[in-house]
Amino acid sequence: MTDIDRRRVEVGGRLRALRDESELSGRQLADRLEWPTSKISKLETGRQIAGDSDVIAWCAATGASESVAAELIETLVDLRVEYASWRRTLASGGYRNRQRRAATDEQDAARIRAVDFGVVPGLVQIPDYARHVFALHADLHGLDLDVDSAVVARMTRQNLLYDTTRTIEILVAEAALRYPVAPPEIMAAQLDRLTALIGLPSVRFGILPLNQQMPYMPMHGYWLLDDVVLIENITAEIRIEDDDEVTVYHRLTDRLWTVAAERDRARAVLAGVTADLAVR
Repeated sequence: MTDIDRRRVEVGGRLRALRDESELSGRQLADRLEWPTSKISKLETGRQIAGDSDVIAWCAATGASESVAAELIETLVDLRVEYASWRRTLASGGYRNRQRRAATDEQDAARIRAVDFGVVPGLVQIPDYARHVFALHADLHGLDLDVDSAVVARMTRQNLLYDTTRTIEILVAEAALRYPVAPPEIMAAQLDRLTALIGLPSVRFGILPLNQQMPYMPMHGYWLLDDVVLIENITAEIRIEDDDEVTVYHRLTDRLWTVAAERDRARAVLAGVTADLAVR
């Protein structure tokens, strides 16, 4: 458990203590706040970071003072942006454990929005493509990791794609489809996989065409899991739970979808990329 993880659990414990002191059950507090009971559990266990309004409402509902609320809000400021270097994260359990944590986060989310500009998102990668991505990443960081077990864990995550109880959005730039991160035959198979996603009831799939004027200048890919932003850069993963920042990412995603190619247009883009791949 990292220092950030411990601090998240400690804050959750303090929230739980306030509820216990008020002699309210989790369901009673959820009813009083008009929240789902799952939110109470996530906040108390540290799986979700409370927003300022959450803390104020929690303290008011449990009879805690304004000074207690102010102290908790101050404590939470530093926890809303979590930075974890890849070397430290992977050294503590490798790619397989990282994929398992990702699966847990995704299982907890009712809405998943993946946006990428340089690589096919992991949730829709085929095994051979994923294997090349993991191997390149491990080599760059000088790590000797079990790539095959990571691929198996990533493929297991993809069961979510057939779960119609949640909303999944996959938005990828055409440029990412043209970057040859793997041999041509693997890239072709990956394009076939993306074509098969089109029309899947539980997935909204779109492509940002190369010649499309963009509504903003995207600087990096990201994932939105309900009200959490996950950003993977070269050296680290960043987790953002600040409400205002998360809102900006949702707004950006909405705008990107307005220019995305979907359904038949997406099929046409994929066919074009496949044709170009065949003549290399």
